[in-house]
Amino acid sequence: MAVTIHQLRQWKQQGRPISMLTTWDYAFATILDQAGIDVLLVGDSLAMVTLGYTTTLSLTLDEMLYHAQAVQRGVKQALVVCDLPFMSYQESPQQALRSAGKLLQSAGVAAVKLEGGYPDMAATVRYLVDRGIPVMGHVGLTPQSVHQHGGYRRQGTTEVDADRILQEAMALEQAGAFAVVLEHIPAVLAADITQTLTIPTIGIGAGLDCDGQVLVTADILGLSDWQPPFAKPYTNLRQSITAAVHQFCTDVQNRNVPK
Repeated sequence: MAVTIHQLRQWKQQGRPISMLTTWDYAFATILDQAGIDVLLVGDSLAMVTLGYTTTLSLTLDEMLYHAQAVQRGVKQALVVCDLPFMSYQESPQQALRSAGKLLQSAGVAAVKLEGGYPDMAATVRYLVDRGIPVMGHVGLTPQSVHQHGGYRRQGTTEVDADRILQEAMALEQAGAFAVVLEHIPAVLAADITQTLTIPTIGIGAGLDCDGQVLVTADILGLSDWQPPFAKPYTNLRQSITAAVHQFCTDVQNRNVPK
């Protein structure tokens, strides 16, 4: 049976951790889905992982749509959530509705994710939810605000900032978000938010007390040129692929290929 938003809420109540990974194409979506991942995020991290941009800011809605369509074709069980890219939702709730509607209608994803929890963004979440679009929130380190943050630095390290992030997470829940990502914040703050909210929290560099965990798939597979300190590589596919391709090149040069 396919994973549902309702099921995520049940898992929080039951204390059953939620697994979530990013993906960007049909091949990886199929593998991750068959491996039993709960939630697949078509994350805007594909800007750097797949398309070679230096930040997520250059990614367009059409590019997200293209990759979301490919991912959705490879999924049978996982809940598929898609990021709204930079400047596809910040202008107005109406712009966010058009962007989110396009992803649900043309790609078939189950929900969208957007960054920020300040009052205007919470109002946008409410606007989408009231019109039938499930929304996952995202607070703490929000990569689309990388320049405002002054880099990919841990957030919520002061009492004022920690309280702001908690208030943002609460505002997102009140606006109707079904879950919220907590990125690169102190574990004690993430635990406090998780205990406060009735919706699931999905941590990334936020300690072990969140209701679930998400990482960039390229990071856990050892495919990234660089990865954050909280990303554990479970294998080194870059090394394995390099060795395999090197062996193929050698076999071709030695005319040692299957006939």
